[in-house]
Amino acid sequence: MAEEKKSLWARLRFPYRLSVMNEETWTELWHVRLSGLGALVVGMLLFLLTLCLLSALIIFTPIRTILPGYTEDIRHSLVQSNERVDSLETSMELQRQYLTVIQQIMAGEIQSDTIQRLDSMQLIAREELLLAKQQATEEFVAQYEQGEKDNLQLFDVQDVTPMITLFRPVHGVISQSADIEHGLHYVTITTPKNENVTAVLAGAVVFVEQLENDTWRMMVQHVNYLSIYSGIGRILRHPGDYVQAGETLGVMDKALSLQFELWQKGRVMDPQSVIAF
Repeated sequence: MAEEKKSLWARLRFPYRLSVMNEETWTELWHVRLSGLGALVVGMLLFLLTLCLLSALIIFTPIRTILPGYTEDIRHSLVQSNERVDSLETSMELQRQYLTVIQQIMAGEIQSDTIQRLDSMQLIAREELLLAKQQATEEFVAQYEQGEKDNLQLFDVQDVTPMITLFRPVHGVISQSADIEHGLHYVTITTPKNENVTAVLAGAVVFVEQLENDTWRMMVQHVNYLSIYSGIGRILRHPGDYVQAGETLGVMDKALSLQFELWQKGRVMDPQSVIAF
């Protein structure tokens, strides 16, 4: 067995001579000496070189576009190019219209008019909408009071407490109650993360400010009431917005405690006396 292995190894190392000869003169033109092992090594090197050349040809030439898997990238690139061309065409058309209007103004064909900024127009429209809603609310309250005047005359007005249902400002547990006599005007409510802060009554957002701990304070004006929410993580309403009772004002995504105050006609109230937490 050892002799067969030695004989095989000897055959692999045995040198061979490959010659190229002239058929007519039998003159040797070129020759190379290789053993079986050397021929195997040369074959493997030629195979690796061919593989590298084919890989480079596929990677760095457009031939790769005909291979499976590259078609989706080409389609995506074409879609992006098409969108970019459409955007450029729209931009050029707007520029052309703008230059046409400027030329007409310079030529005196169009009289210049007062220009209002878009944000100013939005604020004016929002203010008009808010005023219209306030007027409608005032008219409804006046009609209601006029219709109930006869019934109210039977009682002492000072002893009558309006029956108004107030929503909870946020779901949670009261960790600190209000103490009006000692100057603590708010209740502290510990809430879960990402809990919604809601309006206790319908009204208009009149004030929003950012606090030192990157949370927000919001004030909402209701009929005869003012509610104050301190510690909102992210606000969803802004001054001038009209909200309904129970509508979301913001989200508790930073601090996990909300300080809530309730005022009635300039007098501070204990929220726990009118709200079922």
